[in-house]
Amino acid sequence: MTKSRLTYIKILSRLRRILKNEHLVLSVLGLIVGCGTGTLAVIFREAIHFVDEQFFRAESDLTYNFAANLPWWQILAIPSFGGLIVGVLTYNFMPNKHSQGVADVIEANALKEGKMPARTGLISALSSIISIGVGASVGREGPAVHLGATLSSLIAGRLHLSRSLTRTILGCGVGAAVAASFNAPIAGVLFASEVVVGHYALKSFAPIVIASVAGTAISRSHFGDFPAFVFDANILASFWEFPAFVILGICAGVAAIIFMRFTFIIEGLVAKLPLPQWLLPAFGGLIIGIIAIFFPQILGVGYGITEAALLTKLSLTLLITIGLLKILATAVSIGFGFSGGVFSPALIIGAMVGSSFGIIATMIFPEHSSGPAAYTIVGMGAVAASVLGAPISTTLIIFEMTKNYALTMAVMLAVVISTEITYNFFSRSFFSAQLKRRGIDVKEGFESEIMRSKTISEVLALDADTINISAPIQDLRTHLQHSVVGELFVLNLNGELHGTVTLADLRESAFDHTVDDLVNAGDVSRLNPPTLTLQDNLESALALMNNTGEEHIAVIEGCNSLLFKGCVHQRDLMAAYNQALLKTRHEEHGE
Repeated sequence: MTKSRLTYIKILSRLRRILKNEHLVLSVLGLIVGCGTGTLAVIFREAIHFVDEQFFRAESDLTYNFAANLPWWQILAIPSFGGLIVGVLTYNFMPNKHSQGVADVIEANALKEGKMPARTGLISALSSIISIGVGASVGREGPAVHLGATLSSLIAGRLHLSRSLTRTILGCGVGAAVAASFNAPIAGVLFASEVVVGHYALKSFAPIVIASVAGTAISRSHFGDFPAFVFDANILASFWEFPAFVILGICAGVAAIIFMRFTFIIEGLVAKLPLPQWLLPAFGGLIIGIIAIFFPQILGVGYGITEAALLTKLSLTLLITIGLLKILATAVSIGFGFSGGVFSPALIIGAMVGSSFGIIATMIFPEHSSGPAAYTIVGMGAVAASVLGAPISTTLIIFEMTKNYALTMAVMLAVVISTEITYNFFSRSFFSAQLKRRGIDVKEGFESEIMRSKTISEVLALDADTINISAPIQDLRTHLQHSVVGELFVLNLNGELHGTVTLADLRESAFDHTVDDLVNAGDVSRLNPPTLTLQDNLESALALMNNTGEEHIAVIEGCNSLLFKGCVHQRDLMAAYNQALLKTRHEEHGE
């Protein structure tokens, strides 16, 4: 063998070893996903601006300033026409005929092995671009997260990655999307780990960090490295303000609950309207237009009006009015089927609550107040954290958006209080409430997925105690005495299940020997016992056991065949589940 041939073989061998290193592969994929998601986030944001500019002739996030100069009929027509387009898109091309967002990413991660259809993701992004561009009161960050997760799922699917690796790559897309949207790489990492992945193991944490940094770099190269909001609050005036921040946290929690509950109330009312589903967004757009004729501040993402609150350019009356109308407009936008997120609306509602509270607090204790701008920032973080159910990452998002460290303690205090209130009196987050309305419990999602991934054939016991249907009762007594589980499966001559017998089923025949020649196993067996098929999974088996109280269930060949194949014991089912759970946990934590 030539020297060059040996060198070639050594290189190939090293490459194989490198490719088998999951940490390295995940890091490379994290970089690819981060760059791809960052690019998509930039395109997504520019597309929204393009649509906004075509309809409102608006610059950046100042839609309300430009809309105020438009004739009333145009303000009515723009969101209505945009809603019609969104309705047609959603009705004809989206699964279940509704828009998708962060809740669907969480569901895909918990129940669908991280699989998200690329076509659905693209159509959902297009619907969000139109929705936000025509003035619907929704956010752009949620759709960006969904788009990043869709890209991650597509890459993971093409590479045929395992469930564990797919979930990690999904987290990379989510982290990069948040980081690129807010220019906040640290918050992106923590949001993905806190909301989607569910843990901070190094195996998943490292690639998410790489993806978030890459996404931020792409975003900064296009938009520049600037804080999202500029304001005049540098230090806390006094530690005596902390009781005020506690009260603000309570107010923020109440505001978040009102916002989320009202949104779901509107959804419920809309579902009862006698209108075609594809027409609902257009009708919702008309309502938004009516509100916007008098208060254009509720249109679109709304960061412009948030900055006005930070710079104390709004009166107390206007702050309260915009806060209430923003709740109404966002509930109408989501309830009537516009596509978009809730993070931006939550920030704006929080800004209105915080700024209002700050003006009142400053009037009462001017010498101890840091000014309305400080309370505005705290209110933003507290309401947003409650809505997202992500107190850690939301606190860091606020910090990275404002570049102001002095207010971090106040934000943390208010965030903890507000999230505790919403958790105990409503739900963990807006997204978990959405999933619960669909009948999905995310807490049980991980365990349910494991149970569904294993079939009955993996725990099938072939040594089940059986007896022929014509066996005399004396033989039945003998078999029951020697049965380990105390239950016999009665079969006919063709090997098909006839019924089951326990000692309790024998009743008086158990000790009455006068009937030995008159009664056989078929006569005393319990007919139509609960059964499973080879195609069933562990989740359905456990549910059947819980509903019937049976610990041993017969397994038949299929729905159209009663041919007995064995049985399933509850102890074997739970042992298989525990082993699968431990294996999956070890894989995900890199152990």
